[in-house]
Amino acid sequence: MNLSKFLMAGAVAFATLAAPMAQAKDWKTVTITLEGAYAPWNLTNPDGTLGGFEPELAKYLCDHMKVECNLVASDWDGMIPALNAGKFDVIMDALSITEERKKIIDFTIPYAHTHAAFATLKDGPLANAAGTGSVVKLDPGATGVKEIDAMKAAFAGKTIGIQAATVYSKFIYDNFGDIATVREYKTGAERDLDLETGRIDLVFDDAVYLISAFEKANGTLAFTGPEIGGTIFGSGEGLGIRQADTDLRDMFNKAIEAALADGTIKTLSMKWFKTDVTP
Repeated sequence: MNLSKFLMAGAVAFATLAAPMAQAKDWKTVTITLEGAYAPWNLTNPDGTLGGFEPELAKYLCDHMKVECNLVASDWDGMIPALNAGKFDVIMDALSITEERKKIIDFTIPYAHTHAAFATLKDGPLANAAGTGSVVKLDPGATGVKEIDAMKAAFAGKTIGIQAATVYSKFIYDNFGDIATVREYKTGAERDLDLETGRIDLVFDDAVYLISAFEKANGTLAFTGPEIGGTIFGSGEGLGIRQADTDLRDMFNKAIEAALADGTIKTLSMKWFKTDVTP
């Protein structure tokens, strides 16, 4: 009986050790999803192909890993559930690395780190709010920040548009939800159009995204109030990967490290953002 138990224990231990090897994938092809509508991070070209900072960086990363990558567009608000359901392998859509998201998906190291900001009509009543042109760095849970209090006073009673399911929406609800009306949108483009036409007073989003939105709006929109940086929105933007796919995460980490080391990310940053978003 003791020998039988010993043999059974050995078999279980062997199976446990062997399981990860049995589950490991031979990553010859990888499917990456992007919104295709969050310029200049990613956008859809007239011919239907995906372009922008992230698609070009993805090409570099996949070439470095020597794998074939397929880029597909999908809706932002369903990306994380779809990733865990196996519909694709990687999310690459300016996805902020946060502790809350780490509970359900894994992340690579960051490949970018940007600020967020408010925007309004350039010639409107909320233009040039206190702190415009400056940057305030915040950590999670920061309270009593004079710059935020000043914006709350200036924006009280106004309508703020946000894209749903983003780290920026949480910031707005936490800090402005009690003094302003918050309106959620499925896409940034729909929200920006409402700002241009006066149906909302302000929007809040990634600053480099907003610069691109300003160009589309023919210069009628502008930043107002300080840009918000620091770790309040996470440690930067990274690739979202299923928690089980640690081997794929490690492959991308090495490729991102190479892109940082040889200046590729800085070069693509200057091309698409006109500023260096290297983390």
